[in-house]
Amino acid sequence: MAKRDFYEILGINRDASEEDIKKAYRKLAMKHHPDRNPDNPKAEEQFKEAKEAYEILSDAQKRAAYDQYGHAGVDPQAGMGGGAGMGGFADAFSDIFGDIFGGGGQRGGRSSVYRGADLRYNLEVSLEEAARGTETRIRIPTMAECETCSGSGAKKGTEPKTCPTCAGHGQVRMQQGFFSIQQTCPKCHGTGRYIADPCGTCHGAGRVKQHKTLSVKIPPGVDEGDRIRLSGEGEPGVNGGPPGDLYVQIHLKAHAVFQRDHDDLHCEMPVSYATAALGGEIEIPTLDGVAKLKIPAETQTGKVFRLRGKGIKGVRSSSRGDLLCHVVLETPVNLTDRQKELLEEFEQISQGNAQRHSPRAQSWLDRVKDFFSS
Repeated sequence: MAKRDFYEILGINRDASEEDIKKAYRKLAMKHHPDRNPDNPKAEEQFKEAKEAYEILSDAQKRAAYDQYGHAGVDPQAGMGGGAGMGGFADAFSDIFGDIFGGGGQRGGRSSVYRGADLRYNLEVSLEEAARGTETRIRIPTMAECETCSGSGAKKGTEPKTCPTCAGHGQVRMQQGFFSIQQTCPKCHGTGRYIADPCGTCHGAGRVKQHKTLSVKIPPGVDEGDRIRLSGEGEPGVNGGPPGDLYVQIHLKAHAVFQRDHDDLHCEMPVSYATAALGGEIEIPTLDGVAKLKIPAETQTGKVFRLRGKGIKGVRSSSRGDLLCHVVLETPVNLTDRQKELLEEFEQISQGNAQRHSPRAQSWLDRVKDFFSS
């Protein structure tokens, strides 16, 4: 029985690209695979037919010979036809389905190269340091190349050997029926080599834990949660890969006076009973020194005074924020007898005309009466 045309088998044109050939074969392989058609012997023949067509047309040299001489140009005795054997099919099948089964890693014993991991360092800074900027030094743990074995991981005087499991390819192939799956070698983890006599210093890792000191510049205006990137100061890469980065994350220490809200600062300002009633002038702290603030007479607790430009200029801000001072009326404590007498006298006088001297209290009492009477 004459063989069918390979292009006809795959259902593609003669000028089909390599990607078209692969897609067509993948579709047929999925459709006619014997495991999917256990009771259909014809499906197995169609699967083998599609496999042979793919083996020829996916190889540039074999395809050229087939295009010029037909089936005679890829005669099995010449090692180019269907007699190519399961080895060629296994490679083709692995190339197509490697993305599904996790195979298809690097071949030929070439170790995988990976970028080092990024690291994070939490740095606490004071409010003043965050506002003005500073430079500090941090000490971080790191993995460095082992000096004893020069990073090879092998005992001095020895060197890593070719992995006997994968013969140095870094990949092993598992085959079951027509399926061939390529996976990373479990013994050498894809490196193609294993260490018979590990280094006594790094125990075969090729790296040892050390500490290094770095200088970190804190720009003026940094805020809680901001990150400063130190390029290349993260973990070293694997097999010659580039190192990762170190991210210094800013955390603000609690301040005794101020609370920060983006570029603004807030503070509580205790005011005495007499100053709030009669008015006066008090001194308040700012990041630039002491400032004087006039308190008008009859100032109530909770009143907020805003000092423009006395806050912080953020990293991404064009101007400084404000300082907001919250008045907290301080009730006097540890009163002397004389102070008590004066306050009692003051209270008696005030009660004589509560509407005038305590309008808020009188208004609240009126609302309470209305509530209970309704």
